[in-house]
Amino acid sequence: MSIHQSSNIKRITTHTLQEMKNRGEKISMLTAYDFSMAGIVDAGGVDIILVGDSASNVMAGHETTLPITLDQMIYHATSVVRAVKRAFVVVDIPFGSYQGNSSEALRSAIRIMKESGAHAVKVEGGAEIRESVVRILSAGVPVMGHLGLTPQSIYKFGTYTVRAKEDAEAQKLIEDAKLLEECGCFSLVLEKIPASLAKKVAEKVSIPVIGIGAGPDVDGQVLVVHDMMGITQEFKPRFLRQYADLRTQMLKAVEDYIDDVKSRDFPNEKESY
Repeated sequence: MSIHQSSNIKRITTHTLQEMKNRGEKISMLTAYDFSMAGIVDAGGVDIILVGDSASNVMAGHETTLPITLDQMIYHATSVVRAVKRAFVVVDIPFGSYQGNSSEALRSAIRIMKESGAHAVKVEGGAEIRESVVRILSAGVPVMGHLGLTPQSIYKFGTYTVRAKEDAEAQKLIEDAKLLEECGCFSLVLEKIPASLAKKVAEKVSIPVIGIGAGPDVDGQVLVVHDMMGITQEFKPRFLRQYADLRTQMLKAVEDYIDDVKSRDFPNEKESY
């Protein structure tokens, strides 16, 4: 019987994740933003649930992750935490809530931890946010870093193309990864960078490295659950493997329901009081 099916459920911790890297066991990570989806993902046995600021896109319909607020992230995180029995829950600190002001970064992180009950926070960037990372860690809050394509900086990049293909940017990414490890981050996410570079980073740092569009030679993988379940189908990057086609199934269910209502087949006698 697998761990997540056992009555003796053991929660994933930062220590668990480090042990997984040390023994070469891959780490699974998916996003979730609400109670119902988080319960399904957790019951499936995922190791880490990310309450991502991608909620701005898939839940609220924004073009970028920038509009989502700290209050909204805490709302989503609180909903997720209520459902989770095993997975380690990480919450994105949203844009504008930690960059450039370490005191604000600390306040944001503490609010997330106190109000949602989450287990860690995630921030985007390297040397430029070092002060904020150190300040958050000083309060005992676990921090996951995020390098490569950082969606909160999309207007600086101007494109969602692969990052760190040039030597200078690749070298900075390696240096930033080492810096975040030295600061005390327990893990890193690498997004949309060459697989060879991701492999090099995973070998140079001792903490777990989670990839999304970063090839197979990192310590784990993360996807947005709405993408891999086929709920959102307009977003189809190379790195996405779609494991289900829930949008088609849900559309069919809605259409069947409407047909049954219109034809007066629903509710029938057994479905009435």
